[in-house]
Amino acid sequence: MTQNANLAESQEMPTSPDALMDRLRGLGVEFTLHHHAPVFTVAESQSVDADIPGTHCRNLFLRDKKKSNFLVCLRHETAVDIRKLPGLIGSHQNLSFGSAERLWEYLGVRPGSVCPYAVINDTGHQVKICLDKSMMETEIVNFHPLLNSMTIGVKPQGLITFIESCGHVPHIVDFGPAAPDLR
Repeated sequence: MTQNANLAESQEMPTSPDALMDRLRGLGVEFTLHHHAPVFTVAESQSVDADIPGTHCRNLFLRDKKKSNFLVCLRHETAVDIRKLPGLIGSHQNLSFGSAERLWEYLGVRPGSVCPYAVINDTGHQVKICLDKSMMETEIVNFHPLLNSMTIGVKPQGLITFIESCGHVPHIVDFGPAAPDLR
């Protein structure tokens, strides 16, 4: 781990989960809160997800060769080949995963806690947020509220309301064309 990553680990979060939930309440966004053991991967979350109703989601924090940042929020079941994403999300070629340092710098969260609510910390609007169309067509979407020991479920419109309240434009994307090739 680099010195910057160590610094991020020791720093207090710019927005706490409680402050986030207060913001949601202030916007009139209803949510259901679930506490659970911390989970860091989709595989680890499967045992937790079984007890939480709604659509379970994952997030990819990406950057392209021009150092533009993207947060791609997907249903767990939506498989994508990141080599096929540039044309769908409006990026340049050569997407890669953003580092822990970049994640902290732009979204104020640590690996394992990436979520669309982290745009609350992107006051410079440096991250483009792309939401899976199939995810947004469900009744409830579940994400961590900035910390991976909790999950909140909201209606998709509530998520959009929140993102827009942060000055971001939520881009609804059909990720079907980015499906991995069958071999």
